[in-house]
Amino acid sequence: MAVHPERVTVYVAFHLVVLVFFNLSVCVSASGSSSVLSLLPPYDFLYYSGVRAYYGGEWSKAAELLEKSIVTKESLLRVRRQCHDECVAAGAGALQNLDSEEGSMWDLWTLDWIQQRAECLRFCMGRTVTPTGQLPVSTDIEYEFDTRNPYNFLQVTYYKLEKLKKAASAAHTYFVANPSHLEMRNNIEKYRRMEGVTEDDFQDREIENERHWVLYDAALQLEASSDWAPAAERWKACVNQTLRQTEECRVQCELAQQRLPEDRGVEGVTGAFEKAAALSLSLLACRQTCVTQVATRPGRISAQEDFLPTQLEHLHIAQYKAGDVSGALQTLRSYLLLYPSDKDSLDNLQLYYETLGGDAESRHTQPAQEIVRYFHRSLQEKKLLYFGMESLDFSFTDPDLWTPEDVVPESLRQRWRSEREKINDKIKEGEQVEEVDDSGFFAGGPVPQVGVTITMDEEALKGTNRVVLDGVMTGMECDRILQLAAVAASLGDGYRGRRSPHTPHETFEGLTVLRAVKLAQDGLVNQSDTRLLHELGERVRVLLHSYFRSPSGLFISFTHLVCRTAIAGDQEGRLDLSHPVHVDNCLLEPETNQCWREPPAFVHRDLSAILYLNDNFDGGELFFTKRDATTVTARVKPGCGRLVGFSSGPVNPHGVSAVTRGRRCALALWFTKEKLYRDMEREEAELLWAADGQGGLKKDEEETEGSATAGRNARSHAPKQTSRGRGSVTGRKDEL
Repeated sequence: MAVHPERVTVYVAFHLVVLVFFNLSVCVSASGSSSVLSLLPPYDFLYYSGVRAYYGGEWSKAAELLEKSIVTKESLLRVRRQCHDECVAAGAGALQNLDSEEGSMWDLWTLDWIQQRAECLRFCMGRTVTPTGQLPVSTDIEYEFDTRNPYNFLQVTYYKLEKLKKAASAAHTYFVANPSHLEMRNNIEKYRRMEGVTEDDFQDREIENERHWVLYDAALQLEASSDWAPAAERWKACVNQTLRQTEECRVQCELAQQRLPEDRGVEGVTGAFEKAAALSLSLLACRQTCVTQVATRPGRISAQEDFLPTQLEHLHIAQYKAGDVSGALQTLRSYLLLYPSDKDSLDNLQLYYETLGGDAESRHTQPAQEIVRYFHRSLQEKKLLYFGMESLDFSFTDPDLWTPEDVVPESLRQRWRSEREKINDKIKEGEQVEEVDDSGFFAGGPVPQVGVTITMDEEALKGTNRVVLDGVMTGMECDRILQLAAVAASLGDGYRGRRSPHTPHETFEGLTVLRAVKLAQDGLVNQSDTRLLHELGERVRVLLHSYFRSPSGLFISFTHLVCRTAIAGDQEGRLDLSHPVHVDNCLLEPETNQCWREPPAFVHRDLSAILYLNDNFDGGELFFTKRDATTVTARVKPGCGRLVGFSSGPVNPHGVSAVTRGRRCALALWFTKEKLYRDMEREEAELLWAADGQGGLKKDEEETEGSATAGRNARSHAPKQTSRGRGSVTGRKDEL
């Protein structure tokens, strides 16, 4: 079929409309209970059921359900791929007529093509997967599987069942994606010493999804040894595998159910056509994101930049040094599709021409067809996405550095130029880019509580939007909250009961306001102490809202009473931290000085605070660093009633030094400027008090509508926001 160039973009858009029809349609109901049982169930339900069995100590049941959740997810991905392949030809006849028809007939053939394709996809999925199994899972579940947390549970489960070989394999699989997990590292070393466990048992069960990385590392090793011929073969295989992985990811985007705009926190999208456009752009963005997913190593936060172009560059050099100049020329032509004006590549091109004798045939060498398809398809998608950004207020982050500038509309380019100029102006003024705080806070406002003093300001703390206030609590109030923590704090609260979420040398206990209220209702803790815990959050909010002069409202996002206790006899030679260096609302990458504002970071957090309760322990100092996570800029020693407040963004990386003796307790608080992310547990606690006839608790400013925490499950727990990453399932505790 000869497609007119002016209609290429239209075809891309209509192809996405097919998928919109599929996503907006409810999958056909299964006929009869027997057929329903034979279909694939929702894997998130299996996973949650397995986790419940795990916490109930039902080890055999937990292992069975967790394994089923993994297998079912893999089966769902295979089914989507099969349905895609089966339905590729659907509506082909109607599609052939699109190029020759005009006016209303062109529209009719288009609708016919859309309908046939959508019906094929819907029927294919419906005969293999249950209707609930086709619904999108929450971002929490996506995060759990992306970080391989099912294998974390399986490792313990198989250990309890004394299936040590399976436990070792599960532990290794989890550790590959979580190499900084200290407990799992210790577990693996223990498995190595156990009888019956061999080195062959430490198998990565997710290796099929990492073949391109295996090839990549092998090619680098061969290249380092100057084994150019085998290196070229590995690089070629790596390029092909990367393209296959990218294509597989794109297929999953097409067949996976997409959320409507309102489900993703996008407001103002009304009408069928507007929602169809938003869904189409979301599908395009998903496809583009596959570049990032494939280029991200397991356990890494960010993707390797220019992953495919880098492979092409390595490949043509290896081919040339191995004597395959014709192959090197074709690969270099492929690379120049992406970077047509790269000087070094153009010099190499001339070298290859001369090496081949400058014949006319070599000058007409074409790029590899698979790279040509990859390039043109990606380019058409980018054009539509940038149109959506300019005209429909759609949010899109381009994953590629090679995108031609003329693809981006002039209005967007002008905006970006303006932003770059602002940064350059800051640099010229002698400021570092990383010290620019865009949080909207401005330290130096009044402190509205009698007896509270400013002990350390920005200058003393050598940073931006930082403060230490003393006198926020009295000694008696500290004692009351310490007693409450001693009675009610639970081991590993917020970390699924792990007693040492950050270090094996300390125990970690926590308590939330809601849990304290429930314990008070049962008569297990003092009611007035619980009220004080609740009131302290409001006290800190008023202080920091005034001092940091936030122009908008400030809402409490989360309150967590936490205690860290040094384990006696386990402190000798200790080199780790009580809490590693991190940033509260983005993922810090010290190697590149980047901080990625994406889940699992709590991106909605704007202001952070720590209210200390005691100082009768050794260590446990809060310290701030530069983005390298090693250069300490300021330290704060805890003490009763001392409050540290700081903006939650990348200008304030911080950590906690090791607690080497005693018990360190503090109230950790986070605040947000977005009402949507206010702490619903506090509201639920207030409702419980009101139900007991003890109402009258003070609400956050600008709060006009109170409601109990909405019921959440695997399908309603997605955060109301758009982002490049995923949400966290860990209960939103003191994690980052």
